[in-house]
Amino acid sequence: MTAVVVDTDVVSFLFKRDSRAELCRPHLDGKLSVISFMTVAELCRWSLERRWGPNRCAAMDDHLRRFVVYPFHRDLCRKWAEASHSAKEKGRTIPCGDAWVAATALLHGIPLVTHNTTHYLGVDNLDVISEREKDATG
Repeated sequence: MTAVVVDTDVVSFLFKRDSRAELCRPHLDGKLSVISFMTVAELCRWSLERRWGPNRCAAMDDHLRRFVVYPFHRDLCRKWAEASHSAKEKGRTIPCGDAWVAATALLHGIPLVTHNTTHYLGVDNLDVISEREKDATG
């Protein structure tokens, strides 16, 4: 089965039933949807920052069960360093969390589905799939 890494923004859109999730759906349907361990951490932080109650937290936990979570390991750390370094060499800064998501896609050689393409500019060899630009231009 073909796999894709799903960026945190897309996971959030799917959870909230945001219309932007529909733009990504063709790239997700019939594929193994993978998320980085960092996506889980980011969503946990968001729940604290937004003071979610137990029911909403439980709903997010259920939502996350739809994804395969790729865990941390040493090879992933090397890919994180490469992603961060390649962006920096091109004058771009990639946020730490986005570098982990990019590293997950790079390590496993699978595309990244995101709505935040600018976060990943400058990362060498990253296959980014997004409908954001198509949506903005019609």
